[in-house]
Amino acid sequence: MSWWLNAAIYQIYPRSFADGNGDGIGDLAGVRSRLPYLAELGVDALWFNPWYPSSGADGGYDVIDYRDIDPVYGTLAEAEKLIAEARTLGLRTIVDIVPNHVSHLHPWFVNGERELFWFRDRPNNWVSEFGGSPWTQLPDGSWYLHLFTPEQPDLNWSHPLVRAEHEDILRFWFDRGAAGVRIDSAVLPVKDPALPDFSEGERHPFVDRDELHDIYRSWRRIADSYEEPRALIGELWLPDPARFARYLRSDELHTAFNFDFLACPWDASRLRTSIETTLAAHAPVDAPATWVLSNHDVTRVVTRYGRADTSFSFSSKRAGTSSDLTLGTRRARAAALLAMALPGAVYVYQGEELGLPEYEVPLDAIRDPMHARSGGVDPGRDGCRVPLPWSGGTAPYGFGGTPTWLPQPADWSALTVEAQDGDPGSMLTLYRSALRLRRGLAGSLRWLDAGEGVLAFARDGGFACVVNLSPAAVPLPEGAVLLASSPLVDGLLPTDAAAWIRPRPPVTVC
Repeated sequence: MSWWLNAAIYQIYPRSFADGNGDGIGDLAGVRSRLPYLAELGVDALWFNPWYPSSGADGGYDVIDYRDIDPVYGTLAEAEKLIAEARTLGLRTIVDIVPNHVSHLHPWFVNGERELFWFRDRPNNWVSEFGGSPWTQLPDGSWYLHLFTPEQPDLNWSHPLVRAEHEDILRFWFDRGAAGVRIDSAVLPVKDPALPDFSEGERHPFVDRDELHDIYRSWRRIADSYEEPRALIGELWLPDPARFARYLRSDELHTAFNFDFLACPWDASRLRTSIETTLAAHAPVDAPATWVLSNHDVTRVVTRYGRADTSFSFSSKRAGTSSDLTLGTRRARAAALLAMALPGAVYVYQGEELGLPEYEVPLDAIRDPMHARSGGVDPGRDGCRVPLPWSGGTAPYGFGGTPTWLPQPADWSALTVEAQDGDPGSMLTLYRSALRLRRGLAGSLRWLDAGEGVLAFARDGGFACVVNLSPAAVPLPEGAVLLASSPLVDGLLPTDAAAWIRPRPPVTVC
């Protein structure tokens, strides 16, 4: 069964979800204690950011050992129990795989197995994904490549041992019940072996190389070899829809993240174009689209939608950018109903269902290397990684021990799970209701006539979604309102609001 076609997948950032042992850091014990909450929320699967032993240079994406669990989170045996317990509640588990690089403490790098990495006598002109040069010089004068931090040396995928190792890692987690893998930076692992300087307009030397497709075909054969086929989910930051779709051919990845939709501003025309482009790109390869509003790398949607510029890009992130959180929350509620009404899979980043805003972490508490490597211009990604508020009126809000690994705001008491549980107007109640109702959605999208600034479409089974981004309230189709992001005003849908409708069938006159 292709469960990923219409799945609702909840992203767990382990350090910040729930703390079971009281040390101020989230862990697997904390997740296991909250599995009933996730089942009640109504999601189908859990995606875990890296939980492996790590040097901690980049939020766990600098992996030392893929076949173990970082002691700060627990043990491998505990991860196996979590996967099994989650499955009994109807929740599948997706693990994160990072093929582009490993930690500088990985045995291959520590033992000097240079043929498995990229070493040369001088650096080229490439630019790191985090800014600056991606080359670091060792005492012997040689340089090694790292597209991210110096603690993350890039692997040489032209070496057969690198390929064989990752295929074995897939089997390791699939054999332990993982239902799929999310592939980090999926377009980056293969490099032009000449490591040439790069000029705009030339074929890129390390992004979207054709050789990647053979690698993912071999992974697909492994995923399909299981009685319940495992899912391969790619993190593909590619602006070209045609190049993007090549990774979703029937013998490669099953799905990929839709970053165009995530980065799109709160604008009806732009959103419709993004939706149409996404569906058109997926149609030729018969792959399901995915819809994402937030993740562990981007500014939280409540804050983003409350700003003058509601789009997202890494190049435009700045500290101190003002946001109207009341407006942002209103729009985020509408966007949630939009995303969950679209055909395909939807992702929910932890805390999104609580309406958490971005927190501007104090400078002396920032952990993210993006902040330092930008010279302090980029605030980094810690603001969306703050530990979740579960209960109580003050920090740590039921998260666990204190101090928490990142500080929490002093004004989150109204955003806790406890405060929102049972409140019919809360963001949590909206998400629970929408996730329950979306299970009955089927069929492709059919646009409906609507005024300027309004998105309206239908799905099979007598379902319609209307999203009002215009400056005035608009009428809804006649029928039953299943769910609305904001209260109707005299029967009209107010601005920055969405509603799910079961339209009344037209009367046939004989």
